[in-house]
Amino acid sequence: MLCNSRRDTFKTLIMMRSLLITLLAALFVSCDDSNDLTNNNGGDANIVTAVQLEKDKALYMPGEQVSFKADKELGSDVYIRYSYLGDVIEEVPASGKTWTWTPPQEDFRGYMVEIVSKGEDHENYMGSIAVDVSSDWKKFPRYGFLSHYGPMSEEAIKKVIHNLNRHHINGVQYQDWHYKHHKPLAGTPDNPAETWKEIANRTNSKQTIDQYIAEGHEKGMKSIFYNLCFGVLSDGASDGVQEEWYIFKDKFRNNKDYHGLPKPYFWSDIYLTDPGHSGWLNYMAQQNDDVYQVFDFDGFQIDQLGNRGTVYDYNGNVVNLPEQYLKFIDAMKSAQPEKRLIMNAVSEYGQEQIAQGDIDFFYNEVWGDTPKFTDLERIIHENNAFRSDLKTVFAAYMNYNVADGQGYFNTPGVLLTDAVMFAFGGSHLELGEHMLGKEYFPNNNLQMKGDLQRALVNYYDFMVGYQNLLRDGGTFNTESVDISCTNGRMDVAAWPPQTGKVASVAKIVENKQVIHLLNLSEANSFDWRDINGTQPEPAMIEDAGMKLRTDRPIKKIWVASPDVNGGVAQEVDFNQNAVSASFKLPGLKYWGMIVVEY
Repeated sequence: MLCNSRRDTFKTLIMMRSLLITLLAALFVSCDDSNDLTNNNGGDANIVTAVQLEKDKALYMPGEQVSFKADKELGSDVYIRYSYLGDVIEEVPASGKTWTWTPPQEDFRGYMVEIVSKGEDHENYMGSIAVDVSSDWKKFPRYGFLSHYGPMSEEAIKKVIHNLNRHHINGVQYQDWHYKHHKPLAGTPDNPAETWKEIANRTNSKQTIDQYIAEGHEKGMKSIFYNLCFGVLSDGASDGVQEEWYIFKDKFRNNKDYHGLPKPYFWSDIYLTDPGHSGWLNYMAQQNDDVYQVFDFDGFQIDQLGNRGTVYDYNGNVVNLPEQYLKFIDAMKSAQPEKRLIMNAVSEYGQEQIAQGDIDFFYNEVWGDTPKFTDLERIIHENNAFRSDLKTVFAAYMNYNVADGQGYFNTPGVLLTDAVMFAFGGSHLELGEHMLGKEYFPNNNLQMKGDLQRALVNYYDFMVGYQNLLRDGGTFNTESVDISCTNGRMDVAAWPPQTGKVASVAKIVENKQVIHLLNLSEANSFDWRDINGTQPEPAMIEDAGMKLRTDRPIKKIWVASPDVNGGVAQEVDFNQNAVSASFKLPGLKYWGMIVVEY
């Protein structure tokens, strides 16, 4: 579909405005030009690291070899250091621009790879990259998207996938790819169309989609097609959709429930069916089978429209949509057991029922009714209570009001929101051919400045390199951890955020006490949306003296931050007495992580 959530009337008006601007912008901006998130639009030209690194895949099977490439020759004084959770497991001298490494055999692990140059009495950080060794993407999902499928060159397609790969994106949602909601495949399995018009009258190309899927698979990425669980266009009857399958706003079936769209930009409104009706389930299972016969998709991203109020089936019975969502999930899995499923819980609607289905992870599209950083934390914890084996991915649109016009994403707002999501174990659907600013995924009005592009590489490296601390179990114990600053460099207070203070979030993972410091001390709002792009950049806090109350013997303390040296771990000296330990935090910009090993 064209928008993931829709709060209906007022949202449709907003989307009409947004679409008009987007369509005008599309006359001047293509998906691989200056609005491409791989370009350093508007940012300074300073090089943050001496060596830029890349690898051949987004994730690796246990025992699989990793191929690395540097953007320049590595000299004789340069070494490659491989680490797991702050411990160096291997260090070798570098040579040339390319090399390989075979990680340990353990499944579901994240590693940091650092390039250092060594002198007689010092060493310098030169660059870093993370590696994910995981046999299944759903353990640590990092979801991206695509939304433009017109005729494209192979080079342009490779460029988009290459950038997603550098951010370790291991699954891609194909938004707005299909022909019709009720008939996603254009043509037939025996004679599929080479091009077709989608609902917004844009031309999509089968060759482009095929090439995207192939390139993604080469990088280890899942390709997931998008569709509603209950959408029918105005010509549904001619394609076999039955009147008995629809839902209505009244029990006398005078008014079909529908999602209105602005004309003539969209050629049809979207009418809604009962997603659990047996006839509809059989119909959609066949439609999806047609899709899978033609395209090598790995699964289905199922969408809904949030709370529709009271709706009725053809016979005048009230329809319990959340219960019907579970029936839909079960039917799609039964029809194609080997294919993956994800379902959107728009503003958490139906989440408890969706959690009972065979899904790969939680997918929460969040809106203005849950605007606070604390809402993100709450949703993750509630999802964990439903099913602790599934991770949470947020569809969360940054700088939403600004995206109606041309401009740039606000770097501090994006980084603070990502820091909160990542620190609590979630991830953010935000990267595709461009960065996501609206529920209409093709909207690419806002660009990324160079500082944000560079920072996000480090943030995604950090999420992967320390995924076993961030997203692999453990118990949050924020209230029981007492950490403070002793030299006035900052004021620390336990989560939730407080004005003028750095927020601490604590979690115990086996023998490690993890403490996240989220620098909200200069924030002008605790709303994750940064809706108008006004969140200020915090100043770097340096050499903060820290004291942690603890009576347990400490073996080691190390710190890491995506804002410092690419997230590479740094061991720090500490002093401990019977009731506390003291140490110095080298630096804190947006997000820092302290790890105390007992």
